[in-house]
Amino acid sequence: MPSAVQQDPGPVRMRRSLGVKDGVAIAASSTAATTSIGIGMGALAAYAGRQTPGLLLLAALPILGIALSYARLNRTEPNCGSGYTWVGRSIGPWPGFLTGWVVLVGNVVFMAYTGAVTGSVVLQFLNKLGWHSVLGIRLDPASTGISTAVGLVALVFVTATAITGVRSATRIQLALLIFEYAVLLVFCGWALVVGDQPFSLSWLNPFAIGSPQALAQGLVLAVFIYWGWDAAFSVNEETRNASDASRGGLIALAAMTGLFLFGAIAFQRVMSTDELLRNGPQALTYLGNRLAPEPWASLPLAALMCSAFASLQSSVIPTARGALAMGRDRTLGAVWQRVHPRYGSPAVGTLLIMAVAALLAVLAVGIPELNDMILTAVNSIGLTVALYYGLTALACAVRFRDSLRGGPVRALRDVLVPAASALTLFGLGGFLLWNYATMSDHFEASPDNGWFMLTLPTVFVVLGLGVAAWAKWVRRSPYFRTGRGTDADAIALPMDGAATGSPGRP
Repeated sequence: MPSAVQQDPGPVRMRRSLGVKDGVAIAASSTAATTSIGIGMGALAAYAGRQTPGLLLLAALPILGIALSYARLNRTEPNCGSGYTWVGRSIGPWPGFLTGWVVLVGNVVFMAYTGAVTGSVVLQFLNKLGWHSVLGIRLDPASTGISTAVGLVALVFVTATAITGVRSATRIQLALLIFEYAVLLVFCGWALVVGDQPFSLSWLNPFAIGSPQALAQGLVLAVFIYWGWDAAFSVNEETRNASDASRGGLIALAAMTGLFLFGAIAFQRVMSTDELLRNGPQALTYLGNRLAPEPWASLPLAALMCSAFASLQSSVIPTARGALAMGRDRTLGAVWQRVHPRYGSPAVGTLLIMAVAALLAVLAVGIPELNDMILTAVNSIGLTVALYYGLTALACAVRFRDSLRGGPVRALRDVLVPAASALTLFGLGGFLLWNYATMSDHFEASPDNGWFMLTLPTVFVVLGLGVAAWAKWVRRSPYFRTGRGTDADAIALPMDGAATGSPGRP
């Protein structure tokens, strides 16, 4: 007798298993408060000096407007493409594609440099344990090459955990967050009490910063430090309710704002500006050594290591899902939309992103000092983040422009606040582009060279326009005819591997 015909298991889909708690974990891990405070305060102090807390408070205002725009758009059209989908529909496919592209490229660059940061933190921890060399190789946390090698191992590990599904990844992230926040709150609280640097209200005045250029550059760095809360919106197709993704992102942003202000003031209570600048990425380690004896002094370093790992992992997750949305629309290749039949995650895309990030990390070894690498990457990504945040807020204002006739509350929420936030970020980005273009008279691979700082974001945008042209005229993507992203349930996503086999878990 012929064998029984197996029932078609249907398309493999991304499973809706996440809640508000998971969204908060993803957004908070991606923002990485401990890492941002631990290595970012020194970078901000280079531009803002003692006004770093005020700079962070000022930067929070347009970011809050962007977050409200995300939440409003997400209620209307939940899609893992987020800004890519919303901008394409409201403004046009070319700016929409550019939004998705700069998110994708920016995250990959972020992962490349965060891998080196993670490696540096691991090396610091090994130094604390008495390991200063292995096989004649000096374990120097300030060396980009050694830090990158260790970071590549960390990148492979977090990629493996991301492939097994968001749910398992968020369990790891929640555990890491609880530990690192407990350590951060205890040590920063302790610093506030015992610090010998007198507090001044001028710390909260960003307009006391010396020059418009320093204020603008500091704001871009601050925008970069806040970047990551929107990762919660990339998993709303795996969230039981789309509003859970919005709440998760907004809760994480509010928590991050409080932690950044708390941490910045605590650091300045213990350290002078010169000490912040001198210690740079090791500022949190220095704080622990100032406040406590060993082994307690190593707790901030352990928290920083947990934060770096969590941030690296949470960056892989939204990047792969943004590429999945673009793959569904055929603006990127079909390989990006392959979903693992067991785990329900975009496994192939996750592996590709890890591979590209690893390649960029290796290429970045040409910049010899880790501090220079961090500043170069942060400045470049900060400009692209300002671009895609601004485009998404503008898309909100355009889509809901009819709210101008719906009363002052609706007009403010749906149109005026998003438009003001978008114009603020566009103005900031434009000022910095002009400043970079006029600050140097020659090209040099240095974070102090304006032409070099213009090179990376320019390459991002020009390459993106080239890929968009290929998608429009060669792939003939329907996205460039309609500007509308493909709905998650409108097509069957191909399984990763054979066309037949065991169906994914429901």
